[in-house]
Amino acid sequence: MVIGYIHIQKKLLKMDSDKIKRIGIKEFREKGYLQEVNRRFFHPLGLALEIVSEHGYEKLGGIWDFRNDEEGIYYDIKNSDSERIDRFNKNKDFIDSEITKNFKIREEKLGFNIEPIRG
Repeated sequence: MVIGYIHIQKKLLKMDSDKIKRIGIKEFREKGYLQEVNRRFFHPLGLALEIVSEHGYEKLGGIWDFRNDEEGIYYDIKNSDSERIDRFNKNKDFIDSEITKNFKIREEKLGFNIEPIRG
C-alpha cells in the first residue's frame, strides 16, 4: 500500500492509496487524456506515456524515451485518415473543455490554475 500526502480543500490529508478514487486506464485512453498528455507535454520532450493491453486488460506500461531524436515523437495527424483526425479532434475538444471548466474553478478557489513553484 502506498501512502501519500495531498491537499484537498486546504487540508493536508494522509491518504492510503487504496482509498483514492482512480480513473480506469481504458477511460483515460478513450476520453483523450493519454493523447493530450502525450501531444502537449511528453512528445515535445521526446517522450511518450505508454498503455499496454494484455488479455483485454489495459495498464500503464512505461515511458518511451526518444529524447535523442531531433524530431522527438509525434502522431503525424496531418497524414491520417479522416476517421483518425475526427477522433483526435473529439478527444482534444473534450480535454479542452475539461481544462476550461477545471481552470475556472481552480482560479476561483485557489487563485491559480497550474500550481506555481515560486510564490
